[in-house]
Amino acid sequence: MTDREPTARRGRLRVEGFESSTERSLEDDTAWPRSVERDREQSRTEGSVGRSRSRWRDIWRRFRSDRTALLGAAIVAILTVLAVFAWPLEVTTLGYRITLQPFALAPYDPGELYVGPTNAGPSLAHPFGTDWAGRDQFSRVLAGGRYSLSIGALAVALALCVGVPLGAIAGYVGGWVDEAIMRVVDILFAFPFLVLAIAIVAVLGQGYWNVVAALVITGWLSYARLIRGEILSVREAEYVTAAKALGASDRRIVARHVVPNAVAPVIVQATLNVGTVVLAAAALGFLGLGLSPDSAEWGTMLADGRSSLLQGHWHITVFPGLALFAFVLAINLVGDGLNDALEPRLEDGESRTAHRGSRTHDVERRDR
Repeated sequence: MTDREPTARRGRLRVEGFESSTERSLEDDTAWPRSVERDREQSRTEGSVGRSRSRWRDIWRRFRSDRTALLGAAIVAILTVLAVFAWPLEVTTLGYRITLQPFALAPYDPGELYVGPTNAGPSLAHPFGTDWAGRDQFSRVLAGGRYSLSIGALAVALALCVGVPLGAIAGYVGGWVDEAIMRVVDILFAFPFLVLAIAIVAVLGQGYWNVVAALVITGWLSYARLIRGEILSVREAEYVTAAKALGASDRRIVARHVVPNAVAPVIVQATLNVGTVVLAAAALGFLGLGLSPDSAEWGTMLADGRSSLLQGHWHITVFPGLALFAFVLAINLVGDGLNDALEPRLEDGESRTAHRGSRTHDVERRDR
C-alpha cells in the first residue's frame, strides 16, 4: 500500500482471493467520481449548445415576425440573385479561363454598343431603354448590381476584420494601447468620410480594389469605436469576473465572453453600413473616381446620364437611381429588424436580472 492510495482504503488488511463483493465495490469507489464528472461535463456541453441554438432560434423568431424586415430581406435577396446571374462570371488564371457562373439573365452584353437606337425610351425590346451609345440599360443595371453590391459587402466585411479586433483590444486592455488606437481613430474621424475616401482614391487611382481599399480604410473606424464602447461596459460584468476567477486566459475571455456579448450593435451597424458603402461607391463613380467610365456600376451610369437627363432622356438615370434606392431602403429595413431581434426589450427588470444571472452561471460552468 502506498501513501497515494485513497484514505478510505488505508488500514485495511487485504488477503488475495477472499475479497467479498462489498470489498470489490469499495475498490471502485475512486472510479465513481470520475464517471460522474464525465457525465456532468457532457451535460454542461450539451446544455451550452442547446442554449446557443435556442438563442438563435429566438432571434430568428423575432426577426421573421417583423414584416418590414422580411420585405427588406426579400428585396436584398432578389437584387443579389439578379446581380449574380446577370452575366456569366469568368476568371483567367495561368492562361486558363474558368467559368464560375455560366448563366445570363441579361438579354444583351452590358458592354455591347448599338444593340438598339441611341437614347431610346423603354420598350418591349429594351425595358429600361438604351443610353447614348445604344447599350441596353436593363442589362447594364443588372450587371451593375454585381459591382455595387460586391463592393458594399466586401468593404464592410474587411472593415469588420480590422475594426472589431482593434476595438476589442483597446477596450479590454486599456492603458497606452487604448490611447494609441483611439488617437488614430480620432485623427481619421477628423476628416469627413467621403472626403477621405476621395483623397485615398485620388492617391491610389481608379479601379475596383482601390475603391474597396478606400472604403475599408474609412469604414473600420466606426466599428472600432463602437465595439470599444461596448466592451468597456461588458468587461466589468459578473460573468467576466467569474471567468477571471476560474483562471481563464485573457484571450479566451475576449473571444468567448466579451466580444460575443458586445458584438450585437456592431452587427446592426455593419448591416446598415452596407447601404452607406454602396452609396459612397456610387458617389465615387459619379465623381469619376470609381470604376472605369465604361463600366456598368450604378454610380458611373448616373454620371454618364447627366447630360442625357438635361436633354429629356430621363430613363438613363432613373433606373440606376431606383436600383440604388431600392437596395439602400431594403438594407435599412433589414438593419432595423436585426436591431429589434438582437436587442429585445425585456418587459421588466426582473427578466433582465434573470437573463444576466443565467449568462453568468453559464460562463462559470463553461470555464470550470
